[in-house]
Amino acid sequence: MSEKKLVLILNTSQEYIRHVGPEGKKFAPLMNRFFESITDVYLPLVKMFEALEMDGVPFKVGLVMTPSLCTLLEDSSVQSEYLEWLDGRIELGKSELVRCAADQKLLSAAKFCLEKHQEAKLAFENLGRRILRKIHEFSKKGFIELIATCGTDIFLPHYHDMEEIKNAQIEAGLFSFKSFFGQAAEGFWLPELGYYPGLERNLRNYNVNYTVLDARSFLFGEEIPVKGIFAPVRIGNSVVAFGRNPNTDEELFGFEGYANNDVYLDNGRDVGYELSDEKVENLFGESKSRYSLGYCYWNKGGRVSDADYVNVDSNEHVYEFEAAVAKCEEDALSFVNKRIQLMNDAGLELSDTKTISLTETININSLNDVWSEGIFWLECVFRAAHKQSLEFANAKDLILEQFKFQKIHPYYGSCSDDGYGEALISHKNNWMIRYVRKASERMVDLSERFCGDTGLKARLLNLGAKELLMAQSSGWARMIENDSFPEYAKHRFIQTINDFTAVFDALGSNTVSTEWLTNLEESHKIFPWMNYRIFSRKS
Repeated sequence: MSEKKLVLILNTSQEYIRHVGPEGKKFAPLMNRFFESITDVYLPLVKMFEALEMDGVPFKVGLVMTPSLCTLLEDSSVQSEYLEWLDGRIELGKSELVRCAADQKLLSAAKFCLEKHQEAKLAFENLGRRILRKIHEFSKKGFIELIATCGTDIFLPHYHDMEEIKNAQIEAGLFSFKSFFGQAAEGFWLPELGYYPGLERNLRNYNVNYTVLDARSFLFGEEIPVKGIFAPVRIGNSVVAFGRNPNTDEELFGFEGYANNDVYLDNGRDVGYELSDEKVENLFGESKSRYSLGYCYWNKGGRVSDADYVNVDSNEHVYEFEAAVAKCEEDALSFVNKRIQLMNDAGLELSDTKTISLTETININSLNDVWSEGIFWLECVFRAAHKQSLEFANAKDLILEQFKFQKIHPYYGSCSDDGYGEALISHKNNWMIRYVRKASERMVDLSERFCGDTGLKARLLNLGAKELLMAQSSGWARMIENDSFPEYAKHRFIQTINDFTAVFDALGSNTVSTEWLTNLEESHKIFPWMNYRIFSRKS
């Protein structure tokens, strides 16, 4: 009988949005979103790892930590701002207890929200503010397999004809990974799982051993994998590829997915949106728009649509944590049993296969956006799998005999949108690509023309390289497409392109404002090791 292994990979994406001090007040909604992800995702993730280890529950998980996310989590100024943000949320919670005192159900929900923020502050301080260090500790124990990714969330198929750009993004990601974790990465996550034929050559040039592809790339190629997505394959020059389960996103986040069950917290009904103007006038500082404040008291049962609710003033749909816990356990068992059944069915067809594996990928940002209980659900999945004798595995442990795997030529594909990342170059944002590709051409040219420069010119070139990497991130286009702070995304992209152009013009005229250069270097802490020569042509 074949062994059954489940490979679970959690991927993250985070734009480099850093506004601290007085500037942080102006861009509070953006920083608020990041701080919420620390509170609702990254600290609970660490808590989950600790609880599973303490209870002796075996778990293995792949974790993609982007350079932008790692940089922000390690930034001392951002850490201090986060603690200040938590203090504000705690003070708000205390006032909410007074406001909700007359209604026991609402009071209970308010206490739950307040305690969550109090626990987050205690946990963050107990970690010495170093979430990344704790995650690294679990990776050393073998529970977590850390997986590298590009320098920023670039959609690589948009640069299929620009070898230097692909190499620079891969090199920046791998170097960042080593600078944060002190080790080389064996696996590499393609942003948006954006793949086109031949990309594996760039990965192999940097000693990447495996990657993950969307099922379309696996199954739409000229050679269909004999074992489908239930076993890794070789592509190109023997880079190993795992095909992800294409149904997971719909099962978790679809209209009838686990995340949309009535008992779960409706984080769209936050007091930041629902309280009267008089009650919130001092809560948003310089922000011209409202944003979530972390106090949500209702479950999803009262929602008719994204904008309409039934019985808005009724207590029938007040959130109950105990009911959500019970549902998480039920949904986790359902998820595990479906995977067991799926692999058992595959085993009947592949009876001569030593190991049947199934690769599941989950976007952590989706958990933060639509499923407040998502991390707890993950913990329940590991506990349910242990009881059901379903074994998890790290991807690197399944490729020890990689040269025996079937060799295929995958098809172009992506895990986003309808499978091809088409929303990243839609009628809303297609104006961006011409600017960033032109800047990319210029950066390659600059790295050749000034290949041996040092001093002020090298600082300029390194700054230009940083600006270009950030401009290449697909996150700005995604924010515009999804109407998620689109004005900010447009402003930030244009500013980044303008800053790069200023670098280009300064090198051409041989003049530069050192004050301007120093200020921009200070505000962009990402890639402190940057060497612009990563954009040079490789012989």
